[in-house]
Amino acid sequence: MLHTTQLYQHVPETRWPIVYSPRYNITFMGLEKLHPFDAGKWGKVINFLKEEKLLSDSMLVEAREASEEDLLVVHTRRYLNELKGNGHERDFMDDKRVYIMDVYNRHIYPGDRFAKQAIRRKVELEWGTEDDEYLVKVERNIEKALQEHLPDVVVYNAGTDILEGDRLGGLSISPAGIVKRDELVFRMVRGRQVPILMVTSGGYQKRTARIIADSILNLFGLGLIGPESPSILAQNSDTPLLPPAVP
Repeated sequence: MLHTTQLYQHVPETRWPIVYSPRYNITFMGLEKLHPFDAGKWGKVINFLKEEKLLSDSMLVEAREASEEDLLVVHTRRYLNELKGNGHERDFMDDKRVYIMDVYNRHIYPGDRFAKQAIRRKVELEWGTEDDEYLVKVERNIEKALQEHLPDVVVYNAGTDILEGDRLGGLSISPAGIVKRDELVFRMVRGRQVPILMVTSGGYQKRTARIIADSILNLFGLGLIGPESPSILAQNSDTPLLPPAVP
């Protein structure tokens, strides 16, 4: 059965490959201020970049919400029904086209032992891991992963819950370490002429928005992102993006 979608749109060359919508910022009569997660961090990231004169509203690609009919253009109904356990790891358990590398605090993640089997390259860290050890392990394992499986596209889950002081992540990576990590990933992937989609993902402190903005500014300054760059920054990892169907 053929399905139609309204998600595809012509993007003028004047727009940057940064996908954002004000609807990403969650509010509920002010109660969101009591939650440890900064529900407005994506809007803050964009505002920081505007203050730095990097962006204006006319340069952004506004995300459109995907309906089930939209998603069925590239996914099966069975796949969509399975999106309810531990996300991509269960979803791609038996799909050899997809290579998952994951870097995590081994004491808290993943609690889903079955899903863990889908991680092709596991980089397990101890409580309080700091910049030097973290960056060495990330670089070494990305290099090995790209040797084992050269992808058509990389989906980079650039979480900031690794930041020092994050009670959920349990690691001790500095703001500079996060900026360096993003630079490292982009250099290695772009160096192989592979498109990359970066999603900003988790991070449960108020200062993460400034760090994400600083990282984007650094990537731009190094020529790793820009209007004609084969990379996309999506400000909310929960937003469906089409295409591609398979990373």
